[in-house]
Amino acid sequence: MNNLDKATDAFVAVLLETEEYQNYARELARVKQYPELKAQIDDFRRRNYEMQWNGNMDFAGIDRFEAEYQAIRENSLVAEFLAAELDFCKMMQEVNLRITAAFAFE
Repeated sequence: MNNLDKATDAFVAVLLETEEYQNYARELARVKQYPELKAQIDDFRRRNYEMQWNGNMDFAGIDRFEAEYQAIRENSLVAEFLAAELDFCKMMQEVNLRITAAFAFE
């Protein structure tokens, strides 16, 4: 194993120990105990992603989407999972930005 492989493995091990990842993994395990709820969450996440990246600012559609998923988001299990996922994603974004910023890559 070369130095980069060793460093990558060590880095991943550190990330797995972060509070953000640990919270995400714990909340994911809780949600997976309810397959129908997990499917609803996955659908919410997929549709939310599609709306963010389609470039269409359909505010009426956004309002309908928000209303449709309001009840599921009020479920504390769902809310805690989505919050943990967001925290983990923000941490990973920051890590990626810091790594990218360290290189003179154009």
